[in-house]
Amino acid sequence: MSVIRSAEARRHETPNAVMTTFASPSLGGSGQSLWRVEMAPGAAGPLHAFDAEQVWTVLAGAASVELGEETFAVAPGDTLVLPPHVLRRVTADPAEGFTAVVTAPGGAVAMLGDGTVHGVPAWIA
Repeated sequence: MSVIRSAEARRHETPNAVMTTFASPSLGGSGQSLWRVEMAPGAAGPLHAFDAEQVWTVLAGAASVELGEETFAVAPGDTLVLPPHVLRRVTADPAEGFTAVVTAPGGAVAMLGDGTVHGVPAWIA
């Protein structure tokens, strides 16, 4: 068993969100990663996909999630199971923003909407 202290959590900021990693292979976890996503009101992530399933649980705020050809509105307490290889984009509510906790395999590889392989994001590694 590993204990990862709160002081060890890593913070990664992108133009669209702040990710705080609580557990990942490089933080002493096994094969899973766990992180928090915080998006400012109206922020939108890029169109992208992963090669592995992700599970998102909304903690606060609201968002619109484009997943393939569908769009879903999510609110606190909702959980999304995002399948691999399906393009997605998360857009935070323009008034509230959005906070979620996310888990995925520690080696999950991101691909941009144009098919470019982005690699394993730092908050997942």
